[in-house]
Order: sequence, then C-alpha cells, then structure tokens
Amino acid sequence: PAFVVWPETGTWRCFGACNEGGDIFKFVMKREGLDFKEALNKLAARAGVQLDEFQRETPELKEAHEHLRVLLEDALVYYRSQLFNNNTVLTYLREKRGLEDATIETFGLGYAPVGYDNALKHFTERGYSEQELIDSGLLTVRDSESQFSTQSVQSRSFDRFRNRIMFPIRDENGKMAGFGARIVDPNDIPKFLNSPETPIFTKGKILYGLDRARKPIRTVDQAVIVEGY
Repeated sequence: PAFVVWPETGTWRCFGACNEGGDIFKFVMKREGLDFKEALNKLAARAGVQLDEFQRETPELKEAHEHLRVLLEDALVYYRSQLFNNNTVLTYLREKRGLEDATIETFGLGYAPVGYDNALKHFTERGYSEQELIDSGLLTVRDSESQFSTQSVQSRSFDRFRNRIMFPIRDENGKMAGFGARIVDPNDIPKFLNSPETPIFTKGKILYGLDRARKPIRTVDQAVIVEGY
C-alpha cells in the first residue's frame, strides 16, 4: 500500500520503511541488487534493445577528429563568404524564403559556388591535404570511368558541393559534423545532398538544430520536429 507508481512519468516512490524512489532502472537495481550497468543490460534484453558498447576515443583519434572539425569550421567561413558575394542566392534566401539576415548569420548559411575544384584549390592552398578534405566529406573521389574524368581537374577528387546553399550541421554539443546542401538550379539532382558518412558524421545519429533547441525544449517540455533544414 505504501508503494506508488506514476505511469505518466515512469517513476515510483515507496513511502514505507525504505522511503526511496526513482525510475525503472533504480527499481530493478534495488529489487534485484544489481548495479546500473547490469540493470540496463537486463532491461534492454527484455525490451529487445541492442546496446552498442561505448568505445572511448584514443588521444590520437580525438586529435584527428578535432582536426576535421577545425577544417569544417573553416569551410563554414569559406561558404559563408561565397554567399555574401552572390546577390542572386542572397536575394532568393531573403525574398523567396523569407529569411532575415540574423537567421542566416545564426545558422551559418553559405553557398558552394559552381565548379569542380573551388574548395579543393582554396583549402589545399591553405595547407590542408587532399586526403583530409576527402575524410571531412568536402571532396568526392573521382571514378575513373565517370563523366568527371573528362574535366580539367587533375586531382583524384572533386568538390562534393557545387552550386548549392550550404547548411552547417552540428552535433548536440555544437561541434561541426558536416553539411547539408540544397540545390539552387531546380534542374539539379538530388534536391538535398548531405555530407557522406565520416568519422565525425553519421546522419542517422544527428538531429539538425538540436544544439540550439536543447534549452528551449527543456523549458517548454516540448519538441517540434519538421522535415528539411
């Protein structure tokens, strides 16, 4: 009679001798004498949830990932400068999409210019290697049999993003992870193009804008999820 469960919050409280409470994990830990990890595994097995083992980053791997993030921050600045040098795209964002300059600034919107080696030349001239640009997702490796092999580009890769509006994608902690890109020319395909899977970007594990929305979500206890950037 002294034990109460609140289904809407998934919590419980014992008003008897123990005078304790908590969530489902705390309940299983106390009832069965388990630690948190054991309770987590037991409940995951019961619910049919597969738990991925956490792998701690080595110092070397962490440094490599941070280097890629720095490169992506530099890319954000590069694409942003390209946007403010292109009145056509700026007008489209302001007048056709109704974006204020403050919004464009806040979300770091940019523009990838037409051409296959603009980013390649820009960043290699600043000391980045072609492999680093590939690892970050800014370049795509050329297929020797593809149409791009006939281009004047002499390297083994070309710019992944061309003539597209650029949306920086950050993880929940605000760290750069990749880009989403939307067409300017309606005849181009696909309409949206994301960074490929990289050591720091997995599309299915990142929710765009969550880094800015976390506090408001907590404040109003509500999240609104919409399609597209």
